[in-house]
Amino acid sequence: MSILNQLPGILSSMLFMSIPLILAALGGVFSVRAGIMALGLESMILTGAFTAVVGSYFSGNAWIGLLCGIIGGMFFGLCHGILCIRYKVNQVISGIGLNLLATAATTLLMQIIWGNKGSSESVESIPIRLSFLKDIPIIGDIFGTQSILLLFTIILVILGWILLFKMPFGLRLRMVGENPKAASSVGIPVKRMKYIGVLICGALAGMAGAYLSIDNLNLFVRDMSASRGYIAVAIAILSRYNPIGVLVFGGLFGLSDAIQIYAQGYGVPSQLVQMIPYIVTLVVLTFGVKNIQPPAGVGEHDDE
Repeated sequence: MSILNQLPGILSSMLFMSIPLILAALGGVFSVRAGIMALGLESMILTGAFTAVVGSYFSGNAWIGLLCGIIGGMFFGLCHGILCIRYKVNQVISGIGLNLLATAATTLLMQIIWGNKGSSESVESIPIRLSFLKDIPIIGDIFGTQSILLLFTIILVILGWILLFKMPFGLRLRMVGENPKAASSVGIPVKRMKYIGVLICGALAGMAGAYLSIDNLNLFVRDMSASRGYIAVAIAILSRYNPIGVLVFGGLFGLSDAIQIYAQGYGVPSQLVQMIPYIVTLVVLTFGVKNIQPPAGVGEHDDE
């Protein structure tokens, strides 16, 4: 089968793989713009995936599960905010520590709820697909089986760009991230804006996790975030903390994941194939971030 024949399938897989990366990276953009490093994204994605399954399992409703996933991500976002803003813990240590905590906590709770450390029971998944496009040639092959969350993701990216660069809220948030002392001196509530930034980050990362567990699949699997949080951090950096850039680079990393899937059918060793997304991450970070600087006030406080 020629590559042209497989192209619609590759592009379809790219979109499937891109959704959680774009959502999480978009959350990371809001966090960094507020002056808080987004290294805790992995914990927010994993917690969102787990709480989405728990919500769907006990309610029998996937939309309630999605809401629970968002709340779960926000909870870990709030924990990251409290540690970094109130207690001024080193932001790298806070993020990595929460990632480790989320891995341990979800494994323990999965054992308590389902008696299994590897995976949960099957639950209701989000049923809505873009099936109204399936009869359109080529477009239907690419978009016809996509989740409604693909539309949500695109809308959120556009709204995120408008919010950050076209509205007063975004100006205040960016000012807090660039110079918290100056922001405080003109009456901007710095700590409140930082909390808002990490809560938005947690909500979007939680939605990314919910997509993995109750949309892409219908169960929770141990460590199912699979380092997507770290890849999302790389996407946020490469995008120069711009939501539109997140959409572009999220698609690039989604494409690398899609190629990984298709390469397995051509006799390429599975271990090498599974390395593709991480190799792409290292190469892009090595050669693509020389002139990219985060907001100047990341890690700083208004009272220092």
